[in-house]
Amino acid sequence: MRGEETVDELRAHGLRIIQARDGYRFSLDPLLLCAFAALGAGERAIDLGTGSGIIPLILARRCPDATFVAVEMQDGLAALAARNIALNGLDDRIMLCHDDVLALRRRFPVSSFDLVLSNPPYRRRGSGKVSPKRGRDDARHESTATLADFLAAAKYLVKPTGRICFIYHPSRLPELLAEAARQKLAPLRLRLVHGTAETEARMVMLEFAKGRHGDLRVLSPLVVRDVRLTYTAEVQALLGEEGTVAEAR
Repeated sequence: MRGEETVDELRAHGLRIIQARDGYRFSLDPLLLCAFAALGAGERAIDLGTGSGIIPLILARRCPDATFVAVEMQDGLAALAARNIALNGLDDRIMLCHDDVLALRRRFPVSSFDLVLSNPPYRRRGSGKVSPKRGRDDARHESTATLADFLAAAKYLVKPTGRICFIYHPSRLPELLAEAARQKLAPLRLRLVHGTAETEARMVMLEFAKGRHGDLRVLSPLVVRDVRLTYTAEVQALLGEEGTVAEAR
């Protein structure tokens, strides 16, 4: 193992994850998205912008009969995701796709997946503070693909009977809903994520569908920490004994 890396355990999921010691590290957000998304036995899912591969790795443990594609554009993160897939013995069920979201139409037929997931960059190009840690800005800021591109790719890839699940920053929720409506994607479920019960929402999770309609269900808020600033029971169940991950991407 390289000196600038750590191997972190997610015992609740039986996983070991290689990460940069001082660079991009996965946060709580993908774990919340995995819990929010519904994946059935034998289904096929794709993760747009997989980073270290955490979303397909968790879902592969939760759904032993499902198969996955993990899409990552950044060279370093794609290599890291490949190593994590191999480290956890999931090469036969998770295929790494080292490519841009904009190129996926050339790789996959339309309506190929039952579930499309994404924790896409939520900052526009040139906005926000620049992180001194390698890889974090590329994970946070839109590069070649915009929010509209992520939604268009998801719409192309998902089956008419399938689901699209995103976790995103609430400051851009109006834009997300407007763009989804423009692309004829119907919102089915929405859940806000709050750091504590007293603070504003810091993330929002949404499920969309194409080719069908339904009333939007606004679920009860997900609160990360209680009044003692310890993890709530719902979040602790996701983390298991390891007990903590970063809460800001």
